[in-house]
Order: sequence, then structure tokens, then C-alpha cells
Amino acid sequence: MKPVKVGLLGLGTVGTGVVRIVEGHQEDLSSQVGSPIIIEKIAVKNTDKDRSVAVDSSKLTTDPWEVIRDPEIDVIVEVMGGIEQTKAYMLEALELGKHIVTANKDLMALHGAEILAKAHEKQCDVFYEASVAGGIPIIRTLIEGFSSDRITKIMGIVNGTTNYILTKMSQEGASYEDVLAEAQALGYAEADPTSDVEGLDAARKMAIMGTLGFRTNVELQDVTVKGISQVSKEDIQYAKRLGYEMKLLGIADREQDQVSISVQPTMVRTSHPMAAVNGVFNAVYVYGEAVGETMFYGPGAGEMPTATSIVADLVAVIKNLKLGVNGLQTIAPYKEKKLKSDDQILSKNFILLHVDDKAGVLAQITQVFAEYGVSLESVVQQPNASTPEAEIIIVTHNASKSSMDKVLDHFEGLEVIRGIKSVYRVEG
Repeated sequence: MKPVKVGLLGLGTVGTGVVRIVEGHQEDLSSQVGSPIIIEKIAVKNTDKDRSVAVDSSKLTTDPWEVIRDPEIDVIVEVMGGIEQTKAYMLEALELGKHIVTANKDLMALHGAEILAKAHEKQCDVFYEASVAGGIPIIRTLIEGFSSDRITKIMGIVNGTTNYILTKMSQEGASYEDVLAEAQALGYAEADPTSDVEGLDAARKMAIMGTLGFRTNVELQDVTVKGISQVSKEDIQYAKRLGYEMKLLGIADREQDQVSISVQPTMVRTSHPMAAVNGVFNAVYVYGEAVGETMFYGPGAGEMPTATSIVADLVAVIKNLKLGVNGLQTIAPYKEKKLKSDDQILSKNFILLHVDDKAGVLAQITQVFAEYGVSLESVVQQPNASTPEAEIIIVTHNASKSSMDKVLDHFEGLEVIRGIKSVYRVEG
């Protein structure tokens, strides 16, 4: 049984987990693929660094090209991150006929189409299960599990940092700034948390899932993105009072081959399963025409969950290698991309207004909604103890984005409205 040799790019948190699983589960893995799996060479930044896993120093190199161009290596596992330089490594590896397993969501969201096209040309596998939702096998599910169904909607909590922050704000009544500082101290949030809290990380994952689920090339610029940095503890208190939890939701939606993809703070009805996804956990809700509603839940990051997804992909590559069918599973997007217009994007909305506390104000506001064809589900008016203003809380029925934009523009010029404090999508 000739061993399959693997090159590893990166030995950080996830790379360490990959080494642990491959070496610790060798008997199980060998029985699945019919031969030993050997990590032959590892590219690292510093060969002398102390590591939590024992690695033969002769396998370490600071030159990724040395790993990629090693003729003994069959599969490249990329867990180093980065975009442009890493793309060059991946394309060269494919040119040399090597298969790729990656956890790099940024790379796949921005350059996935090009990398997969090169893989198809060279009849190589490129698997990237770990790039979305860590330990949840959602990529394989979208490709294989729904191969006979037609997906109409994908809804995901796919960023653990923002879900942790919103959960703590909801459960403890804490402010965004305080919880973010705590998340940074615990290592859940980066020193520069922009990618997480402004929704960019989730947007990349939704672009990947939208491409796979709808078989059309969803690019990052197609995703409408709004982060959580403006969410206040008052917003969350209002949501709870009305029977909702606040979540950063990615929503990819399809009707008659027209798609819309967004990431935004969303009020989710507490009876919906997504409302109960707390802390750093992720969940992806998939609607299929045949199967109906399904949900996939689990840890969205971390050394071992992510490494588990990577090694599962590695096993799939090696099984294909033994069968001689590498490169045949790649599903290139084959449908023309048609994005919904603002008239076609429908949702319920929560709006919090600060208004003059006097007679006739509510009538003026409801008249504006009527003018643009937006019907209302509920309206609550209450005085605000801290100011002479009153608060009006409105939840609309389904309305188009274009109609809602016109309503909000009209409100900006309405004298009785002192401020549009909050506007959120409502789901479930």
C-alpha cells in the first residue's frame, strides 16, 4: 500500500489540528482510503517556533514553493490564509496536477471561479468544506445532499464572533462596545474586528453558498452588507419585547432564477430555530422545493471542528484518487446570473422613530406608508421618559426594498419626525 503524501501550507491553529487528526487517527483513515496518509512537508513562517504538536523538524520549510513543487506530494492542504499570493500557489499546484484542500473563504469567495476552472482543466479536485461554518458539512450538503432538489433560500448565522456579541447583548443587556472588548479579550474577536463586525466575513461565506446552492456565479460585490456595529442594547430590548432575537443573518434567496444575497442584522421570531443559535455556534437553514426546511447546526470555528472538515475533504480527495475520478465532481456555475431589482426584494421591516409628541403625528406617518403601498402589521406609540419626544415602533408586512427606501427618504423631510433611530429586516 503506497502511502499518499500531503503537503501542508500553514501550521497555525487549524494546521495543528490537521496534524493531530491525521497522525492520531491513522488507523481509521487508512482503513477508509486503503493506504497510509503521510504529511510529507509543511510550510511555516518560523521553523524554530515552539508548537503544541510534535513535528519532525526535517519536514518544515519556510518556502511554500518547496512544498508545492515536491514531486512526491499528491495533495496540498492550504490553511495559511492570504489571497493573491496564495492564489498563485494554488494555481501552480493545480498546473502540476496536485489536488487541493483549503479552508480559505476569502480566496474562494474572490477567486473560486478561476481556481475551479483550472482544476477542471487539469482534472484535479479542489475541496473547501472548511471555508464555511467550520465543522458543519454544509458545502458537501449543498453539492451532494441537494443535488436532486432545487434550493430556494439559504439563511445562515455564519460568523461566530458577531453571534457571540449579539447573544451576550441579548442575555446580559450589555452594550456593543463592552461585549466587543470582552470578545477580543477571550480571543473570539480580532484586534481589528472589522471583517467580522461589519459583515464582510459572513458576506464571503454567503457568496460561496449562493454560488453552490443556486449554480450561478455569485460574487462578493453582489452581496448587500450591513454589520452590527450600530446595533444598540435598546434595539435588542425592543426586539425581545416584540418576540424577536437579533441575529446577523446572511440570506440568499431565489425566485424564478433571480437571486438576491444580503448580510444584515435581522430580527428573528423567537419561535424560529435560528433564534436559539447562541454564542459562537453557527447554523445554516436551507429551503428546498422538495425537502422543505432543513437546518444544519454546529461549531463554526476552532482548531478541531475546522480540522475535521479539512481531513474529511482530504479523505474524499484520496478516495477519488484511488478510483481515478479526480476533477469530475467540480460543478462550475452554469446558470446565467440574474440579480433581483430593489422592486423584487421583499421583506418585513422593523422601524423605530423618534417623533414630536403631539396629536396627528401618527396619521401623517401612516399616510406616508400608504402613499408608497407599504402595509403595516403593528404600530406601537409610547412616550419617551428621557426626552419630550415620543417613540413609534412599526413592523411592516412584506414590502419591496424600493418602497421602503422611498418611505425612509420621505421621513427624512417630515418635520414631525425627529429621527429614524433604527431600521431592521424581520424574519420568521
